[in-house]
Order: sequence, then C-alpha cells, then structure tokens
Amino acid sequence: MYMKIKRSSDIVLSAAGLIILSPVFIGLIVGIKLDTKGPVLFKQKRVGIHKNYFEIYKFRTMRIDTPKDTPTHLLENPEQHITKMGKFLRKTSLDELPQLLNTLSGKMSVIGPRPALWNQYDLIAERDKYGANDVQPGLTGWAQINGRDELPIDVKARLDGEYVKRLGLVMDLKCFFGTFISVFKSDGVVEGDTSKDHK
Repeated sequence: MYMKIKRSSDIVLSAAGLIILSPVFIGLIVGIKLDTKGPVLFKQKRVGIHKNYFEIYKFRTMRIDTPKDTPTHLLENPEQHITKMGKFLRKTSLDELPQLLNTLSGKMSVIGPRPALWNQYDLIAERDKYGANDVQPGLTGWAQINGRDELPIDVKARLDGEYVKRLGLVMDLKCFFGTFISVFKSDGVVEGDTSKDHK
C-alpha cells in the first residue's frame, strides 16, 4: 500500500517542483549557456531498480572535454574540469533539479538510494548485500543526509540498506526534511579522491 502512496507522492511532488521552480530552471539555463559552450543538460547511464539501466538528467557542471562515465572523485584533478557555474550548482545541489523529470517518468523516486553509475561495480555489488538495488533510486536518500561524498562505498551501501529495511513514511520524511538541512550546510560535498580520508 505504501509504495502506491509513495509513487503518487512522487508524481505530485515532481510535477509541482517543475512548475514552481520553472523560473529557477530558466535562470540556471541562462547561466550555464553564458558560462561555457555545450549543452545545458547532461545525460548519464545509471543503475535503476533491479539493476535496469536508465539515463539520468543533470544540469551540466563540467567542461565538454571531461572523460565520460568517470565519477568525479576518480578524476585526477576534478577542479580543472568543473565550470564556474558548475561549482555553484554542485555546492547548492541545483544540478540535480532536472531529475524531477526522471521522477515524474517513474525512473526515480524523490527518496531512495542515489543511482550508481553503470560502471560502479563495487558499489552495485555492496548494495546487492542489502537489497538496495531492488528499490527505486532517489533524488536524495539516507546516505545523502549522513555523509554524501565523504562516505566510503561500504558505509554508503550499508546506509542504503538501512533505508530499505526501514522504508516507510517516517523514514522518507526524515530523508526529505534532512536533505534541506544538508543542502543548506553543504554537508558532505567533496570533489576529488576521498579515499585517503578513509584508510
């Protein structure tokens, strides 16, 4: 029953978000076009529910000559690839707004584990241990409000597993409101290889 309510909420929230935030979308589109050449949106192959692939949408934050399908933290010097507008978008998480389209179409949910890149085999394998690949990925989730980029893969997967185990209205509300606090504080936003911090 709750999953039907969750899907209905996703449709309402994503549709409302697209309408209410349309002036923000327009402003960001203009900013991106003025900053650098290239498309406004960035599409990337991600892992959805039951490990089915889909294309996620984001506002482009990197130069068009950046290596494709490489997580930011694995780039040798990510700062050189991120545009000026991109730094602002990433810090505020506004680059994720186009994923409201993914949510409206049913490929994502508002709340759920963040969709892994198709080639993040270690994260995908870890999530299998907790059944976290068998729920709809989300715009934000339990791991995002508990560390985000700072988390090593095993911890991130374990937190995703906690979300699956506790999936329900209370858990989704915690993630939803916790996201606003995390974004406001820019918690866990780290560019570059964070592996040294977790040895």
